[in-house]
Amino acid sequence: MPLRIDTNISSLIARRSIANHQKQIQSALSELASGSRLNSAHSDPAQYAISNELLAQTKSLDQARLNARMAQSLTQTAEGALNEQNNILIRLRELAVGAASDTMTDKDRSYANREFTQLIQEFSQIARATRFGSKRLLTGENNKYLFQVGPDAGGNSQIQFTSDANTQASAVGIDDLDISEKDDARDALSSIDEALNQVADIRARFGAVQSRLNYAIDNLDVQKENEESARSTIADTDVARATSKLVKSQILNQAAVAVLAQANAGPKAALSLIGE
Repeated sequence: MPLRIDTNISSLIARRSIANHQKQIQSALSELASGSRLNSAHSDPAQYAISNELLAQTKSLDQARLNARMAQSLTQTAEGALNEQNNILIRLRELAVGAASDTMTDKDRSYANREFTQLIQEFSQIARATRFGSKRLLTGENNKYLFQVGPDAGGNSQIQFTSDANTQASAVGIDDLDISEKDDARDALSSIDEALNQVADIRARFGAVQSRLNYAIDNLDVQKENEESARSTIADTDVARATSKLVKSQILNQAAVAVLAQANAGPKAALSLIGE
């Protein structure tokens, strides 16, 4: 083997090996420190792109789930108010039944009618006061709602709901009722029953949407779970593999450093020849 002084090929090879091992060490340390094996696009361009797409999808699913929960809150707000109105109607019926009997005197009926009238006013007050944000829910304003409950722009990611619910006393036919007279109390019963039916129908419509939203949320949870699992498979660091890669690269780097030391000693042999 010829002895050269100007160009030390063995040293160049050893230095190149050290540089490669250093890159592997840095890559393994980066994976272990960040928990991700895709810290830059050059790590794996195709998998990096897929991982980012899945990340965008899971973030969108999070927001869609929040939208669905907010839509649930809207329907629950309306349903809670309707429940109180239903309780008022039950009490109105109870008062009307009592006033329809001769066991009550006219004076007793006048006392009952005071409560009866106040409850009718409160019935309308509940309808006017029930809001979600700035939206009135029970005054018949024909609100059209579109709930974005998915990550896409198409109709499959949306739930549309139109509500013209109006539960003011005038709308359900109880605003003019009076139980100060026995006959009026008896006549009021049919109107109250009709109002109960109307409130029940409106509650059923809000309840149906709420039930649908429950299933939409469950589906979003399943989607996110599966997409997070897929992204984890692509992007997350395999700690065992990264640790093995680090140890291997460190050992090879130490060996390359030792070889470099030997390679740098080669030209000294040529010098010894010149000295002789």
